[in-house]
Amino acid sequence: MQSYKQFYINGQWVDAAGQQALDVINPATERAVARIALGDARDVDRAVAAAKAAFPSFAQTSREQRIALLEKIIEVHTRRMEDMAQAISIEMGAPLSLAREAQAPSGVQHLEATLAALRAFEFEETLGMATVFKEPVGVCGLITPWNWPANQISCKVSPALASGCTMVLKPSEVAPLSAIVWAEIMHEAGVPPGVFNLINGDGAGVGIALSSHPDVDMMSFTGSTRAGISVAKCAADTVKRVSQELGGKSANIILPSARLEEAVSAGIMQCMDNSGQSCNAPTRMLVPSTMMPQVIQIARTVAPTIKVGDPAEADVFMGPVVSAAQYDKIQGLIQSGIDEGATLVCGGVGKPEGLETGYYVKPTIFANVEHDMTISREEIFGPVLSILGYQTVADAIAMANDTVYGLSGYVQGELEEARRVARALRTGMVHINGSSLESAAPFGGYKQSGNGREWGVYGLEEFLESKAVTGYQP
Repeated sequence: MQSYKQFYINGQWVDAAGQQALDVINPATERAVARIALGDARDVDRAVAAAKAAFPSFAQTSREQRIALLEKIIEVHTRRMEDMAQAISIEMGAPLSLAREAQAPSGVQHLEATLAALRAFEFEETLGMATVFKEPVGVCGLITPWNWPANQISCKVSPALASGCTMVLKPSEVAPLSAIVWAEIMHEAGVPPGVFNLINGDGAGVGIALSSHPDVDMMSFTGSTRAGISVAKCAADTVKRVSQELGGKSANIILPSARLEEAVSAGIMQCMDNSGQSCNAPTRMLVPSTMMPQVIQIARTVAPTIKVGDPAEADVFMGPVVSAAQYDKIQGLIQSGIDEGATLVCGGVGKPEGLETGYYVKPTIFANVEHDMTISREEIFGPVLSILGYQTVADAIAMANDTVYGLSGYVQGELEEARRVARALRTGMVHINGSSLESAAPFGGYKQSGNGREWGVYGLEEFLESKAVTGYQP
């Protein structure tokens, strides 16, 4: 078992201030694979001081210098891709195929998108008698989750670097190994000391201290809505900027004009991808009530094709969920669906047959779900799909929007009608007929799904302040 008792601060690996430690559990085996130090306010003070000291010089670097730095990070990250994929699979249970094909490469994908945005970005603009300068916001606290660890680190670190900010990263203590690989990549790429700092720890020990620190100018947080509210409250006393990407309960509207079998099958697989642990997963499928029997039959055909098992096996689609706590939460919500009278199409409580060890969840599909049932309202963050019936398309839109969340939406059907429905959804993103995410487009949500945007130029803008200077023109 590996031991990581140090943090990356001011360009060096240094011992933690305290003695607290935590085992990193492989969710496929339920065994500890590493042990990390847990930081506290003293570590936060050291890391923030390093970032603050590095800011004046790094903020003055040229566009060309930051382009060269991002290019070098991309080069090193590409070389370390397998190390990143292995770390992700071990720490949070993603199948190696998913870790290699999507999880690990997403880090480079966002570096490249940020690099493209940086090359074209206008840091100065003339408006009448004023010149507006876009300047780095300062020292940034970055808190990232466990479900897409490399992706979320890159979504924050890439634009922070491109804008000229310095930073302190607190990855999820549940899945810290990929962040350690990331720190090694940053060091090898020659990121100046103090520009990037890494502290492992939990919310109580590090998250609160970072969010409330008077020398932190901005917090960028991805995680649950509950934790995001806590970060915002801690940040309020110092009036720092807070950018949040939070929870979701995305609706997938299957229009009467959709190719039913294709749309339902794709929707099921999207929901189950990454063991359902994606904030933008289409976890509510809305179908015409008259088509419910056909939809149930399609679901009964598709579900058995989802192979659950050891993440190291090549043909496994779904690994375990990340932790015992997550497993228990999902089991409780599945039971609530049964207790509240939804039709259990497949799956249910307990582990899949033959997978007694590991936090494995049965791919679970409920049909005839009522809009007010718990499984229709709460974010489950597991491989659980709720299928709801609607009478009219207007009813489907109303149900889709009747949620505290507004991260993503999905529409399947005739293109012109799908476009009209997409415009009516109160979400930050909408996917029509299986279209994928676009790394240059903004990622983020409405309502309690957050208040910031990531990816490409939109992510870069989050880390910039606007300064108006009048009388500047020669």
